[in-house]
Amino acid sequence: MYKIVKRSFDLISALTLLILISPLYLLLIILVKYKIGSPVFFEQKRSGMGMKPFYIKKFRSMTEEKDSQGKYLPDSERITQFGAFLRSTSLDELPQLISIIKGEMSVIGPRPLPTHYDAYYTAREKLRFKVRGGLISPEVMYDNIRPSWDEQLEYEADYVERLSWEIDAKIMVTVFKGLFKRYSSDYGDYERTDLDIERNGEIK
Repeated sequence: MYKIVKRSFDLISALTLLILISPLYLLLIILVKYKIGSPVFFEQKRSGMGMKPFYIKKFRSMTEEKDSQGKYLPDSERITQFGAFLRSTSLDELPQLISIIKGEMSVIGPRPLPTHYDAYYTAREKLRFKVRGGLISPEVMYDNIRPSWDEQLEYEADYVERLSWEIDAKIMVTVFKGLFKRYSSDYGDYERTDLDIERNGEIK
């Protein structure tokens, strides 16, 4: 019953919100194209429920600048002021409402991560694949806007183990506090070592 009602909530809330914010959505498309360039959307293959891959979309926050060898410049050199604003306010995540409507994601759940991370999770961390990935991550409950990989993945595994309406309600209440902390900090410039690189280093 929990899963059926949650899916209904996901579909209705995402569709309703997308309709309500459609003018903002269109405005962001124009601003991203004008301030950052084309393509407007960043698209990446992520692992969803059951490790089934899908393509996630975000509004772009970085330019396509490359060095003389054709390689992308570091993220810190490609992030724009407007892009940092999009990240810190989570406006870059709005295109994921479409993924929720399609059933690839949920409003609340573990953050969908790149498919090339799949080989680097512990058995406990793989609990994340028992549910749909979410637009809002359980980490918002812990007042920690910059968790380490170990912390984030533990938060998510714990969420899957304790699935309940009470926890979902708590996440929905605390998400606004988390968004405020992101906006009032330099979260838009925050960078974290990729999980595969970090854990490869641990193995070595």
